[in-house]
Amino acid sequence: MSQENVDIVRTGLEHFLTTGELDLEVLDEQVVIRDHDIPDSRDYRGRAGFVKWLEDWGEAWEEWTLEPVEYLDAGDKVVIVLRMKAKGRGSGLEIDRLDALVYEFRGAKVVSADYFNSREQGLRAAGLTVPAE
Repeated sequence: MSQENVDIVRTGLEHFLTTGELDLEVLDEQVVIRDHDIPDSRDYRGRAGFVKWLEDWGEAWEEWTLEPVEYLDAGDKVVIVLRMKAKGRGSGLEIDRLDALVYEFRGAKVVSADYFNSREQGLRAAGLTVPAE
C-alpha cells in the first residue's frame, strides 16, 4: 500500500500547487496536523483544521513557493521534502530551505500530518535513517 500512499500524496500536492485547491477526501475526518516550525504551535484537528492550518501558515509569509524535491516511502508514512522559499510578512526575512511534511496513513486516508523546517527532522520523525554529513 505504501507506493499507493506516495502516489496519493504526490497527486494531492501537485493539484494543490497548480490550483490552490485541497483534495480533502484523502484526509481522515479526524486528521491531526502538527506544525513543528512554530514555537507555540497547537494541533489542528479535522479537515477544517487542515484548512485553518494552511491559512495560519500562509499568514506568516508575504510571499512563498514550495517545490517538491523528493517523496519517500516510510511504510505507513510518506515524507515529502520541499524546497521552501519565502519572505516573512512584516520582517522581510527571506528563507530558502528544505522542509519536510510527514503524512501518516491508515488505509488510504491521511490520519496525521507533521510539518518540519528541515529534511532531517522529517526523516527522523518517519523513522528513516538520516545520512551522516
